[in-house]
Amino acid sequence: MNEQIRWGIMGCAGIAKDCVMPAIAESSNGVIEAVASRGIEKSRVLADQHEVQKAYGSYEELLHDPEVDAVYIPLPNHLHMEWTIKAAEAGKHVLCEKPIALSAWEAERMIKACSDAGVLLAEAMMYRHHPVLQRAQRLVAGGGVGELRVIRGSFTYNNPGQLDNIRYRADWGGGSLYDVGGYPLSAARYFTDMEPEAVTVNSFFSKEHDGVDMMSTGLVEFAGGLTMTFDCGMWAEERRCLEIVGSEGRIEIPHAFSGKEQSGYYLFSSGELQEYREAAVNAYVRQIEDFGKAVLGHMPQLFPPEDALQNMRLLEACLVSARERRRVSLR
Repeated sequence: MNEQIRWGIMGCAGIAKDCVMPAIAESSNGVIEAVASRGIEKSRVLADQHEVQKAYGSYEELLHDPEVDAVYIPLPNHLHMEWTIKAAEAGKHVLCEKPIALSAWEAERMIKACSDAGVLLAEAMMYRHHPVLQRAQRLVAGGGVGELRVIRGSFTYNNPGQLDNIRYRADWGGGSLYDVGGYPLSAARYFTDMEPEAVTVNSFFSKEHDGVDMMSTGLVEFAGGLTMTFDCGMWAEERRCLEIVGSEGRIEIPHAFSGKEQSGYYLFSSGELQEYREAAVNAYVRQIEDFGKAVLGHMPQLFPPEDALQNMRLLEACLVSARERRRVSLR
């Protein structure tokens, strides 16, 4: 393999068109080789928009292309396992949109298929590749806010009127927990470097939206009395913020879960405020470059697929708690 990862795009989702494909084009080690959809007309339009020569009318055709090294899968959630496994069997490395699957059982099958095929698998959780988050995590790990006490995370947006949106299909893995809940949950695990012991979640399920959770609020319990509170939703004012509170200080990250808008964080300690700002960085580009470096053997994966599996177990527990209205243990 040369020093450029040749990418195949499986599907024409907005996240692919607006964020990931431009990121691949901007990256130092990636190039878009081909685009595929369930119809040649749609994939040809997307390919032309991004000046990509190859367009396929089926995902199978893309996987049979020997000049494609890795695939990006932005398909609806219920298709992640099927096409990740097929991509692995075709010898392609896989960057799969979040959530990686609909269950831990599915995630385990995907990880095994990629391991057996000798290809890499990663969940596309771009925000953790941003230097602002990485710097804040190092500060916390180094005791910069003292002992951790509580983490608060929110990711909400307001889009209830688009009733044909795939996020409002229960059988396709719709709902706010699947769509945006994984961000604050993964952030809690990232900053604590721990796995939670139990969760309690309350959700607003909307009959108008096929019964999916349109808003969820939860308490995540870690060892030693450390807790995380979070909320996620698709029918609320937009927020993408994260707060890490310690015994000696706290960090606020106003745009923690934004791929392009993050610019810094605030550190409050001993009555003083310090602001750290980062030059404009596109986290989607960093994600593509980090995955490419791992594929090329230049660095280990920053977030191996086992991390996505642990987050999937946590998401599953949150869904059980919300549906059954009870505290769920993860031990």
